[in-house]
Amino acid sequence: VHPSITSCKKERVDSVNKGKRNMDATFVLNAAAGSVTLSVPSTRSNACAKATYSAKVRKPFVGLRSFNAIDGVSVSVGGAAQFKNRMTKTLSRSSSIPSVPEISMVQAAPSKSKTDIQFPGDEPITLTRYLLLEQKKGTIGYDLDILLNSVATACKTIASQVHRAGIMNLVGLAGATNVQGEEQKKLDVIANDCIKNSLRLTGRMGIIASEEEDEPVLVDEDFAGNYVAVFDPLDGSSNIDASISTGTIFGIYKQVKQCVFDDGSVSPMSEREASCMVDVLQPGSNLIAAGYCMYSSSTMMVLSLGDGVNGFTLDPLIGEFVLTHPNIRIPEKGSIYSFNEGNSDNWDKALQTYVKDLKNPASGKPYSLRYIGSMVGDIHRTLLYGGIFGYPADKKNPNGKLRLLYECAPMGFIMEQAGGLASTGTERILHVKPEKVHQRLPTFLGSKLDVELLESYYKKV
Repeated sequence: VHPSITSCKKERVDSVNKGKRNMDATFVLNAAAGSVTLSVPSTRSNACAKATYSAKVRKPFVGLRSFNAIDGVSVSVGGAAQFKNRMTKTLSRSSSIPSVPEISMVQAAPSKSKTDIQFPGDEPITLTRYLLLEQKKGTIGYDLDILLNSVATACKTIASQVHRAGIMNLVGLAGATNVQGEEQKKLDVIANDCIKNSLRLTGRMGIIASEEEDEPVLVDEDFAGNYVAVFDPLDGSSNIDASISTGTIFGIYKQVKQCVFDDGSVSPMSEREASCMVDVLQPGSNLIAAGYCMYSSSTMMVLSLGDGVNGFTLDPLIGEFVLTHPNIRIPEKGSIYSFNEGNSDNWDKALQTYVKDLKNPASGKPYSLRYIGSMVGDIHRTLLYGGIFGYPADKKNPNGKLRLLYECAPMGFIMEQAGGLASTGTERILHVKPEKVHQRLPTFLGSKLDVELLESYYKKV
């Protein structure tokens, strides 16, 4: 802290260097004691009517809301998110400068007096703040705000586990298979439980459907709400052992009718319970929110509430998702195609011809191949750079491999909200109504002109 004496009596002007004098002081944030201490050395400037202090907080101090000091000094803060690097705080105080005024923590709302801390204009927009602003606009309601914040919390937990997987021996197989017959990784199980519990405990969920579960889970009466969540807890988990990017995909629907049952329902489901499963089998056009979290060199959450797409990056210093990619728009045409070309001999003729023409165009530059093998990573790159991503049907998988509910519909929703297209090659993905919870679908997502060109090849045949 470097306080400057800015307003002194006339007879003291010479002694304080023409009205201004700097002196060292200490501003201590004590988490254990829950207090703030401002120590100022003795000075001859006690005759000054006012002193202004500017403090640079270099590290976040989590958990403090408001402070009140003796001798008229006060400071108010808005929480840990506002304790960012390079934030300059201003304190104004009365005439007498005590040697060590103690500032103790109080649970009071920040005042609007001139002694409040004024945050700079470039203050970052956190996910929490963004959702509150969307509430005020009427885009979302309070319940959906709670749900999305619970998803964000689950993503932070999963990101922590993914980044420490090698250290904590979380790589490798869990020794079980999921309903699709795929071997589950240890982190598949951890991520699934993390998201499922986080959503269930919000008290807003009616049904939770996961790619890793045999059937959708009906939330017990104590925690039941009227929303349906579908998710792939850890997409690309086969790449975990190689430290390649992975992600979580999620979508949220409104429940058509509220279904409340006791926890621990027996299987097979009763007729009444089975009728409630219809709430899960909704087309992607009914989604009210969808997004994905990507765990890579940074952790990102890309979210759409039906009015565009925004990207948030997790700042590990403050533990918050911060808006870094506002209003994401995919280029109308790209120069990258993302397919597993190792399966090309099993593709249908239309797709083989399309990819061949991308690599050997009649004019212009050929397209480049970029394929990670993790849908979240491939889609994220396509969203930012343009082009087309696809996991088509082939002779081995006549319906493709991606799940309509957990992957195709949420990602298709995001892609269309960003100005792109989502297609099966012959129809819009968001128009497809699921017939079963683990239904698979051929999928092509990407730039508008690139997907339209692909569809034109299918129309020819």
